[in-house]
Amino acid sequence: MKADRMLSVLMLLQARGRATERELAERLEVSQRTIHRDLESLSASGVPVLALRGAAGGWELAKGWRTQVPGLNAPELQALLLAQPRALGHPRLAAAAQSAMDKLLASLPGALQQQAAAMRERLHVDPRGWWDVGEDFSALQTVQDAVANQRSLTFEYVKADGKASVRTVDPLGLVAKGSTWYLVAQTTAGMRTFRVSRITNATVLAMGFERPARFDLAAYWAKSIAEIGRRQGSFPVVLALTPEAAQRLRTHVRVEACGRAATQSQVPSGWEVIRADFDDESQARFVVMGLSTRAAVIGPAEFRRHIADEVKAMALRTGDSAAGSSGGPAMISSRP
Repeated sequence: MKADRMLSVLMLLQARGRATERELAERLEVSQRTIHRDLESLSASGVPVLALRGAAGGWELAKGWRTQVPGLNAPELQALLLAQPRALGHPRLAAAAQSAMDKLLASLPGALQQQAAAMRERLHVDPRGWWDVGEDFSALQTVQDAVANQRSLTFEYVKADGKASVRTVDPLGLVAKGSTWYLVAQTTAGMRTFRVSRITNATVLAMGFERPARFDLAAYWAKSIAEIGRRQGSFPVVLALTPEAAQRLRTHVRVEACGRAATQSQVPSGWEVIRADFDDESQARFVVMGLSTRAAVIGPAEFRRHIADEVKAMALRTGDSAAGSSGGPAMISSRP
């Protein structure tokens, strides 16, 4: 384990040029004391690692010294092949990644090459879901160039509400969330996130920019996701659900279990009582109506009445006057 970690330290220093003990410790998820001991062990073994003092200090390898990348072992090869280039989705990115993959696999020893070929025959990645979300990647290459070369970027941006505007930003990084790409950039109004599929007429400018000191893209994204989570879920609804409906709902919204004592209703045997946090009432109506008789609305009372009214109106439109006059199915009754 220690040998693997020391090799990782060596590879990080070779790739970055210079890094602090704190940066290495965070990357490898160990203490700074452990990293310090690893660096001393590397030095004792003859690897020319140098400690530089001062505000801009850290550890680095002696100038001109490099080591050969060690060969892949079987678990590393399997992990690499599971992250197939086709998973990138975008044809241009996938083609470039596939070329790099082919070059890497060609450098493997014969036995590992045969193993890799056998694994590739047994693995296929289809990056498209059952429903095409319509992501437009036409601006991705231009945005990627601006990020890589640290050049300012100007583009037209269309928000979800259809409003368009022209933006000039300092692009700091790209984030791929599923099949959707986002640009994280510094603007005159602060840090902002842009969906790449909504960017058009992107142009890389000649002027560069100064990257914020110690900006951590992964940390910023985690903070952004947490903030989105806090803003969402502003419409809580208490529901009684069949176990299958409850499990399905958990994959779409935040769900918290409630005891049967939380309601004065008579909940059917085997059903679960939960609190679901929806973005707004519109989303709640859409989801609850879709669950049909597998759900019963317990509260809020006003929302329960709204659902009952919608079901009655639907029954009347389909010519089911009996359902319209009786209050609809159990899912919208005042008691489940």
